[in-house]
Amino acid sequence: MSPSILRIRSDDKLPEQADAVVIGGGIVGVSTAYFLAKRGLSVAVLEKGYIGGEQSSRNWGWCRQQNRDVRELPLSALALRLWDEMTRDIGRDLGFRRCGLYYASDDAKQIATWDDWGRRHGRPFGVRTRMLSAAEAAGVMKGSASRQWLGGVHSMDDGTADPALAAPVIAEGARALGATIHQDCAARGLDIANGAVSGVITERGLIKTGAVVCSGGAWASTFCRRHGISFPQASVRASVLRTGPIEGLPPALSTPECTLTRRPDGGYIVAISGRGTLEFTPQALRYAREFMPMFMKRLKAVEFGIGRSFFRGPGALGSWDFDKASPFEQIRVLDPAPDQGAIRHLLGCVKQLYPAMKDVTVSDAWGAYIDSTPDAVPVISPVDRIKGFVLAAGFSGHGFGTGPGAGHLAASLVVGERPAVDPTPFRFSRLGDGSKVTVGAI
Repeated sequence: MSPSILRIRSDDKLPEQADAVVIGGGIVGVSTAYFLAKRGLSVAVLEKGYIGGEQSSRNWGWCRQQNRDVRELPLSALALRLWDEMTRDIGRDLGFRRCGLYYASDDAKQIATWDDWGRRHGRPFGVRTRMLSAAEAAGVMKGSASRQWLGGVHSMDDGTADPALAAPVIAEGARALGATIHQDCAARGLDIANGAVSGVITERGLIKTGAVVCSGGAWASTFCRRHGISFPQASVRASVLRTGPIEGLPPALSTPECTLTRRPDGGYIVAISGRGTLEFTPQALRYAREFMPMFMKRLKAVEFGIGRSFFRGPGALGSWDFDKASPFEQIRVLDPAPDQGAIRHLLGCVKQLYPAMKDVTVSDAWGAYIDSTPDAVPVISPVDRIKGFVLAAGFSGHGFGTGPGAGHLAASLVVGERPAVDPTPFRFSRLGDGSKVTVGAI
């Protein structure tokens, strides 16, 4: 079942040409379009389904610096600033609140890891966090008296945004600056002349352009492969539930069992950090060697399985002609069913943490595919094989919170200006030039 999301209108007429075309209408894609349009470029956004329909509306909504991999810290800091600025400049609510994030644990090793992160990474980057004593953690976790909480951490400047609002509202902000939004319009491939982008072939015709940003989420590797570009990407299926209203909890809370995020109606999104099912597909098998370091590091967190995605979906085999329907048209919205066992487990976690909530109900549940790179760090980079082609994908579950920053960086790369953050950690070439794979934080 798809989560509820704000639906916006499409622009009727496909432009014959544009300064830049963005493929993929998730939060990274629409943020890229917003910052390109803000620079005065004509921009067309192509989305095979509807804006924000896949992972951008299926996540928890966390916008954090706390516990980030050090390579992503500058990007996450930029994103937090832009969440504030975009809310102001667009003039509409994105659901972004600097409500602070709380982490609590009864594992002394985990608490020591958080403390070490704060001293070695957080403070040098200006991240304001405070370690919680056992008594303070118990206060945050009031109602869970059966647990002996040893401590935690509070990241006071971090917050959450609303996955149901953010991508569609940012898309409308881009449209107000002159961008056009085209839903139910798949990009089948690139038109290439002399090794450079000259256009995008869509199911409705050709758009001439010299710049393309592919922010296709779980579909990015499939799109790249059609043009001979090898982009190692794996998709992990996760399940998320939303409860009815719950009283007395912080807006955003992480425990060893689950993560809870308050929704506008008073209910909570409940998920498990870093856990999911890696489904065997031809694409997963193709890149199994590249992902081996990650599998070994996260063996306890990832289950393996096989399902319909082996034959149909972003990881399946197949090619297509540009004048015929592509895989992107066959599945307009990637909407996997939630794992009912995982949903029961999540609900059990909430009830175990808070015995008084034994009657809490599941209002909604959905599945999602988290697209990942071998080092769990995204690619936001030009691809040298095709001039004018920028890839922004592989966000490994971090795309929503960093989305505005990622879009800002991608837009800077398109126009050739000095980016606000160092793009080196996100370069595409690292995945194929023999660079050491260091698996990032979850």
